[in-house]
Amino acid sequence: MTDLATRPAPPGLRRAAPALLGYAAVRAFGLLVLAVWSAARDKSASTLLTARWDSLWYTRVAELGYGYEVRLPNGDVHSNLAFFPLLPWLERLLHTVTPLSYAGAGFAVSLLASLAAAWGIFAVADHVHGRLGEGGTGLPGDGGGRRVGVCAVLLWAVPPVGIVQSMAYTESLFTALAAWSLYAVLTGRWLTAGTLALLAGLTRPVGIAVVAAVWTAAVVAFVREDAPTAPSAHRRSTPYGHGARPAGRAPSPARHPSHEGARVWRHALGMLLAPLGAAGYVLWVGHHTGRGPLGYLDVQTGWRNGFDGGYAFARFVADTFTSFPSALAGLALIIGVALVVRLYLAGVRQRQPLPLLVYTGVTTALALCASSYFGSKPRLLLPAFPLLLPLALALARLRTSASALVVGGVGVASAVYGAFWLNGSGPP
Repeated sequence: MTDLATRPAPPGLRRAAPALLGYAAVRAFGLLVLAVWSAARDKSASTLLTARWDSLWYTRVAELGYGYEVRLPNGDVHSNLAFFPLLPWLERLLHTVTPLSYAGAGFAVSLLASLAAAWGIFAVADHVHGRLGEGGTGLPGDGGGRRVGVCAVLLWAVPPVGIVQSMAYTESLFTALAAWSLYAVLTGRWLTAGTLALLAGLTRPVGIAVVAAVWTAAVVAFVREDAPTAPSAHRRSTPYGHGARPAGRAPSPARHPSHEGARVWRHALGMLLAPLGAAGYVLWVGHHTGRGPLGYLDVQTGWRNGFDGGYAFARFVADTFTSFPSALAGLALIIGVALVVRLYLAGVRQRQPLPLLVYTGVTTALALCASSYFGSKPRLLLPAFPLLLPLALALARLRTSASALVVGGVGVASAVYGAFWLNGSGPP
């Protein structure tokens, strides 16, 4: 992988500013529409964002700790052990050092994390499509990567369920940790990648997707660097992100044996750190419940969550075709799943770096093939941001006015739908 002398620096605020300002504008507009819509229905937008559904469970963990559960009439047991601890920890910390309530602290964490996520998505897209030179954007030079990065961030801001990014949920926090961990992988920062993967594993069960990406990338890097290849071929194959050396950059100097040893230790330590968050919490739950290593699965069973390969989801979709107009919803679900699959295959054809493909594949599989509440699947796909890179590339090739019209139109529709969604059923 790249060494300390050749690693590209993370994109600074000036480079990422158009993406971050655009993202902030989209989300601010969405919150404004929600506030107006909620006021018209005599509801509190603040309550909708911070004190309903999962946000209440996170607040209870922050305030009271673990051990709270609800027994339903049908025998199901909803335990707060199902909720990973990083967001409650941050809520408690922010509540302690500021005047914010626990719910307000959760909202603040999500707002800040959503900006960090937007920056991380920009960094990944910019790196893959231009920072290392041969981005395949069809756009001029390094500016191509920046343009794709801006488009990727704006597309992440405007999905129909984008309002979740501003709720006291974990989607924004997890996406921020995942995006920056993936960027660290792509640029050879193994300790950073492992540490962020550890934190992602303390945020959501899907943190295993980040762990899988880190481990896959590290193993491939070991294999490539140990393979007896010619120096030029080796140089083309090691960096993730299309591999051409930027113009004017000299070849990397030969590594000193001590430097080589330090590099190997960084690889190994990054791999060791990555799974500790998810594994540590799951094992703690097993110990806390007295049910052993599989205790967390028992907790999820109480919520009727599990992994069945998509059987329950497929049956749910099939059941929608038994009546009209529910059949229209079933058709929309089929089209949505087909679009997700097509975007993933487009990423494969465009030769996205392997860590991105692994991360996206695991995240998407866990979202679509889990037996959880089916209305939550769109928001569970929010962290799978590499799915947006093919769309971002296509959008970046349009004229700026055309791109702005597309994003603006979708953004307005997203804001209206988000306000309607939260004032109606909203996320589970």
